[in-house]
Amino acid sequence: MSHIIYNIDLAKHSFSIHGEDTRGNPLNHKTISREKVLTFFANLPPAILFE
Repeated sequence: MSHIIYNIDLAKHSFSIHGEDTRGNPLNHKTISREKVLTFFANLPPAILFE
């Protein structure tokens, strides 16, 4: 399993989500609506936020 860090930019109607591995390589970047943010994270594999 690769270690992944997610950053979330909060806005009023949408969230910008950026994921990268521990070396700083981008893995994904997308903007989603507020209603879909919980579903988005629920369907991702586990991530390690701090070591």
